[in-house]
Amino acid sequence: MELYTQIAALPYVIVKDELLICLITSRETKRLVIPKGWPKIGVSSHQMACIEAEEEAGLLGDISKKPIGTYNYRKKLHTFATITCEVEIYPLLVSHQLLEYPENNQRSIQWFSPIDASKKVEEKRFSEILLSLEKKLLVSNEKIKTKKAS
Repeated sequence: MELYTQIAALPYVIVKDELLICLITSRETKRLVIPKGWPKIGVSSHQMACIEAEEEAGLLGDISKKPIGTYNYRKKLHTFATITCEVEIYPLLVSHQLLEYPENNQRSIQWFSPIDASKKVEEKRFSEILLSLEKKLLVSNEKIKTKKAS
């Protein structure tokens, strides 16, 4: 089985010490996904992730130069053809969102806690990455406080 590489941004914010993750709808199936696309010659993977986040969700911010993980999924090319893609994920700390961006009329944007986001995505490995995101970001010196049960 041949794997095709895609590059993705995992947009997140920290609001009142709570980590929130942005998921967007895919254009055709309306599944909840993260901004992703194909690598381009002459563009680093983390820069490509930034480009995808801006084009698909209007999100800008600071991107990690290192991926935090990968997951595989089946991409539908047309009615009878699919391929298997391996997605490299680069965390993007969002600083602001544009009102106008290339795909704003084609996608919806929603923010979720890591637990809720993990329940919204179809790929098991991607769900696991979302659940471990807070820990991975803490290792990267991000300051996120865990939510305490009341």
